[in-house]
Amino acid sequence: MLVLGVTGGVGAGKSTVLDHMEEAWGAQILKADEAAHMLMRRGQHCYEKIVEKFGEEILDDTGEINRIAFGEVVFKNREKLEQLNGIVHPAVKEYICQVIADERRRKERPVLAIEAALLIEEGYGAICDELWYIYASEAVRRERLKTTRGYSDARVDGIFKNQCPEAVFRANCAVTIDTGISLEYTKEQVDRCLRERISD
Repeated sequence: MLVLGVTGGVGAGKSTVLDHMEEAWGAQILKADEAAHMLMRRGQHCYEKIVEKFGEEILDDTGEINRIAFGEVVFKNREKLEQLNGIVHPAVKEYICQVIADERRRKERPVLAIEAALLIEEGYGAICDELWYIYASEAVRRERLKTTRGYSDARVDGIFKNQCPEAVFRANCAVTIDTGISLEYTKEQVDRCLRERISD
């Protein structure tokens, strides 16, 4: 089973690539954000540690972590964000490693793709066969974010400012998929690269 790490800036088209891998290739898709949300639910791995660190005031009426209110607090305070990341990121990586091991034992899927915002920074290259950079120019990404998500130019500027530089993505990734030309061309690139690797 080929294990891929899929990364790129916001609006680059990662979801489009992952959807195609799942639909056309039967790939198992793991999104680190979704795993993190699952692991923060009541009774899950990170819940008690987060409540212990940040207090019960972060909980809603049902006892779950109020993600919206908690996010408002955490993302405005770098120290608290680092504390949260210190709890959640290792747990997510451990969970993903377990899923990879389980899928390898089953031998049912040709591809497993992991999507994570901090794929490079968190060292996912060590657990993936390859990292793939999903690329679109800043102009294309800006237009997508404004059109599909309703973001203002100021918000897009803020997002771009805090993202990993393109040179870092290219230096760490074995494959670049350009999604800025057409959907058809995006799929052609993915199919070609997967055929080369899965047939080897």
